[in-house]
Amino acid sequence: ACRPAKPSNLNKDTTCAAKINQFRVMLKIKKDWSDHALWWEQKQQWLLKPAWTLDKCGIHADARLYLTPQHKPLRLVLPNLLTLRLRVCFSSPVFRTVIGICKLLNIRHPEELSLLRPVEEKKKKKQKGDEEEVYDITSAPLPTGSIIKLANGMPAFFAESPEMESVYKMLSVSQPAPPPETITKMYRPTSKVDKAQVNGRWLDSSRSLLQQGVKEGDKLILRFKYYSFHDLAPQFDAVRLTQLYEQAKWAILLEEIDCTEEEMMLFAALQYHIGKVSTTEQLVASCPAMDDLDSALQCLEVKMEAETSSVKPYSYLHRPKKQTLKKYKQFWFTFKDTSISYYKSKEESCKEPIQQMNLKGCEVAPDVSVAAQKFCIRLLIPEPEGMNEVYLRCDNEQQYSKWMAASRLASKGKTLADASYSSEVQSIQSFLAMQKTTPGNKTVQSDESINTHSLVSPRYQKKYKPKQLTPRILEAHQNVAQLSLTEAILKFLQIWQALPDFGLSYFVVRFKGCRKDEVLGIANNRLIRIDLSVEDVVKTWRYNTMRQWNVNWDIKQVAIEFNGNVNIAFSCVTADCKIVHEYIGGYIFMSTRSREQNDTLNEELFHKLTGGHEAL
Repeated sequence: ACRPAKPSNLNKDTTCAAKINQFRVMLKIKKDWSDHALWWEQKQQWLLKPAWTLDKCGIHADARLYLTPQHKPLRLVLPNLLTLRLRVCFSSPVFRTVIGICKLLNIRHPEELSLLRPVEEKKKKKQKGDEEEVYDITSAPLPTGSIIKLANGMPAFFAESPEMESVYKMLSVSQPAPPPETITKMYRPTSKVDKAQVNGRWLDSSRSLLQQGVKEGDKLILRFKYYSFHDLAPQFDAVRLTQLYEQAKWAILLEEIDCTEEEMMLFAALQYHIGKVSTTEQLVASCPAMDDLDSALQCLEVKMEAETSSVKPYSYLHRPKKQTLKKYKQFWFTFKDTSISYYKSKEESCKEPIQQMNLKGCEVAPDVSVAAQKFCIRLLIPEPEGMNEVYLRCDNEQQYSKWMAASRLASKGKTLADASYSSEVQSIQSFLAMQKTTPGNKTVQSDESINTHSLVSPRYQKKYKPKQLTPRILEAHQNVAQLSLTEAILKFLQIWQALPDFGLSYFVVRFKGCRKDEVLGIANNRLIRIDLSVEDVVKTWRYNTMRQWNVNWDIKQVAIEFNGNVNIAFSCVTADCKIVHEYIGGYIFMSTRSREQNDTLNEELFHKLTGGHEAL
């Protein structure tokens, strides 16, 4: 399949197409050569313009050209840890290669996914049973066109044989809970620096696999890279929803994202429920939770024709004094537009407030324990000198739901007049209801088949014995037992998205003018600067205040300009600056998508925003 050209046979006036024909004659093998192209080894470059002469390509007599297939076998690990062996394009940019993979697997919106290299495994003697199972689908036809031919609800290729149909079922149906030993053996990042190391393994979307040193038969990992999920529809997205759920599940089990103990029990109960109903149900379209998920995952902005300055809920809340621990003082608070004002008492609310805090661009995080009746909201409010930390403590869950919803909307620049306020309140109340337990309830049925240590992270495996976890998980399961498979998966994703650290991709960077390393968190709507020593947020910048960004490729430095003459610059420590540049440009690209352009993907715009000096 691969043959270097002899220098003496090269003619500068020969076109690439003519040289390929010359190779065919030399090999004397009758076969379909249409997928073959020339690879220039020294320059790490594909020659994909057949009409160009060798001279125009810059090829000299000492060049080594290889005639090789553009599509080669690759081992691909999916989010549910299933390993496929399939043919992918080694000559196109990775962005287009991922599009081809997603077409084959029937995954819509491939721009949300990308490929990364696996963690280098230490060489050790292979024991019996350690070999991973690989499902070979290299016989699948290469996807062509934008419309996938379906048969029995799956791509036609998978419907051709029972074996292939079973592979597709593994893609579109949640897999059984893994043994606890599997979770314990898997790599778990223990700090933000460890998480930053993972993000340094993403492949460059602008360059081909072969240009990045990926060889035929190598292993790569397919993951959702951008946490901005557009137009999730169960009737079309069986594989996409299942793989997204699996990625979220493993993020929880491997402690890639932090959650409270109550949240872990709820996640375990949902996993247990999904595992039970997956054997009898399939993902379907009719689901009342879809409206909530659309607002949660797609951030649809539906404005009300009302005054945005109207005053909404009043509540007694508490603000902690600085330099004290768990000491709160009671104030009278009002919420107007995107600002909170507080007074000594309700009677003084007609006077000037003690302080007014604008929540636009702030970080909002829950600090809740339903069992302990603790309902607090943590606010990190941007100020010129850094972030002002404020805790608001509510008296009950109804009050908390309203203030939490208002704070989340205000952080996005939305007011209480926004139509999504009511649905946000209902979503928070629904989440709190799921965490409730019934004191003294002895009707919880035991289930001997439940493997509790397969449903929680290693931290809770060490903390509790199975007999302690089982009743807690089953009690939480009572609150979700009535959900269908589709509702349960969507609820799992919705709660995952509500976690404070959801969607943050970390990088260790060195800011210009600083002598120590810090962490940069990149989310779908903001950048976060984090102090590495205490892992506290120092500053937040929103994309909607960004004027421009650029990269100095010579010194590998990213520079960003924001409104108000705010300029930052940093160099990357744990990853190439191209990866950070691609993340920022990728999220801005995701924000340009709309439902009207659902089936069209502006690949040229993506490369303009993410490609840098190598933009196509």
